[in-house]
Amino acid sequence: MSIASLAGVLKIFGGSDPSPEEQAQLAKEVMLMTLARATAADTNIKAIEIEKVRDVLRAHTGEDFPAADVRVAANSRIYESAPLDKYIATSAKKLSASDRQDIAQALAEVINADGRVSSREITFFNQIAASLSLTPAQLMGLKEED
Repeated sequence: MSIASLAGVLKIFGGSDPSPEEQAQLAKEVMLMTLARATAADTNIKAIEIEKVRDVLRAHTGEDFPAADVRVAANSRIYESAPLDKYIATSAKKLSASDRQDIAQALAEVINADGRVSSREITFFNQIAASLSLTPAQLMGLKEED
């Protein structure tokens, strides 16, 4: 099954607790759907943004995602039943702080892909950061000593 089907996110949204393997898959799916939707945050999807999403996903997950999967995730019918921030907030409860920080960092990389950041992209980033329940310190990459 293609990761673009977002089956892990849908399972979590249905109320299931993930196994460690499912949690790792969930983190990848949340990153894919977040980064894919970021390409449309300024209403102008550019090829450079799709390629940047693929590069960032490869760097953060070690997997190569086809451009088609990114486009499918960006325009998925899943968003008709609930807004992205609701999916992210529900999924974030099952993700580690590190996974959530990684998603935010990856999103910042994608938003900066074309060398400019619009107000819509900033609004999108802030909504995702809030949905991920990240504090300002976490967004800056600060981590408490154990």
